[in-house]
Amino acid sequence: MTLPMVSARDRELYRRQKLSATDRERLLRPYLPDPDSLSTRPSIHQHRKRPSTARKKNATRTRNRTRTRTISIRAFLRSQLHQLVYALIHICLGFYVRLSQALAAVIDRIQAIVYYHHRTPELIQKDVRSLSRLPEHLSVILSLHRDDDALQTLMDEVSELAAWTACAGIPTLSIYEKSGVLKSCIPALYQAVTDKLSSYYGSPVHQPILRIFAPHHSVYGPSRASSVTRRSSNGATLTILLLSATDGRETLVDLTKTLAEMAQNGKLSPDDISTDLIDAEISEITSRPSQSTPALFSNDNDQGDEKEPVSGNNRHHDTADNLVPPILQPIKPEPDLLLIFGPYVKLDGYPPWQIRLTEIFCTGDRGSSITGGQEAVEYQGFMRALWRYARAQMRFGR
Repeated sequence: MTLPMVSARDRELYRRQKLSATDRERLLRPYLPDPDSLSTRPSIHQHRKRPSTARKKNATRTRNRTRTRTISIRAFLRSQLHQLVYALIHICLGFYVRLSQALAAVIDRIQAIVYYHHRTPELIQKDVRSLSRLPEHLSVILSLHRDDDALQTLMDEVSELAAWTACAGIPTLSIYEKSGVLKSCIPALYQAVTDKLSSYYGSPVHQPILRIFAPHHSVYGPSRASSVTRRSSNGATLTILLLSATDGRETLVDLTKTLAEMAQNGKLSPDDISTDLIDAEISEITSRPSQSTPALFSNDNDQGDEKEPVSGNNRHHDTADNLVPPILQPIKPEPDLLLIFGPYVKLDGYPPWQIRLTEIFCTGDRGSSITGGQEAVEYQGFMRALWRYARAQMRFGR
């Protein structure tokens, strides 16, 4: 908006004459802008300072692009920093794990040399003499490998464990193998264990009385006359119990069905079904030989012994001390110590009811780098389990 120029006459009149306020207002009114137009039209300064819409959009777009580029660079640097920290943590952890495994393997080899038994019962007895207590029932989880001689290897491992257990003075050893292949070759296993005991004890007279049985299977052991002869010179006995996956979940399912049928037929009151009843029934299955099949006896290289089958419920009395023959004596159903030869704890279907109060020990992966990752049954692992059990605190509660 442009204002009109003041005329020379009005300028001269405004300067030389003394005008009142009303005259000055009347003189200047033609040169003043319209008040109504001032309220609707912007001033010159406001018009000059307001940018155009396109310029606003361009400025906003430029700022957003700069901000996005800055955010992208920060996100990239942050992700690279995170990956660097992640890689450093993995490198340090890998070094620590490898170093600890190597150190454990070296210590394991040193223990294998220092505590080697040399197949001498006296050395094994010396190793366990300082222990405050020993388990009455030791259980071991073994697995059948996929090698060509897997069964023979498994029998050798059972034989070694049986010899170590007998020398340590543990009366009961239970072997769990998931497939149950050992149950089908009890006579061969008995012979393998007997040969291994001969390499440790020498003469059969000094060997402990051995018996092997499995749930729902007949017991296999020496004849009654041979048991009496051996017990007169060596009072030690060794019982090997063979367990498999069928003795766990399937046994509980069968027992549940039996109790349910008895309750439906009125032979058993539902109020009588308790934890003690289930414990007694399962213990009867696992701790006693099958009463439906006779016991089997081996010759034991005794020319005068005869094979005399004796049923599981037929209790003969020993002529020497009027005790139940060792081959028919029940064992402790629940193991005190469960030994796992492997890198981690894997029960692999072990009967759950029997290990409610059992101390579980896993040898770990100490020898994995030396044995190629396989589960090696070694004497130092056996001894470490006994050491751990001796120091364990049993808190059963009320």
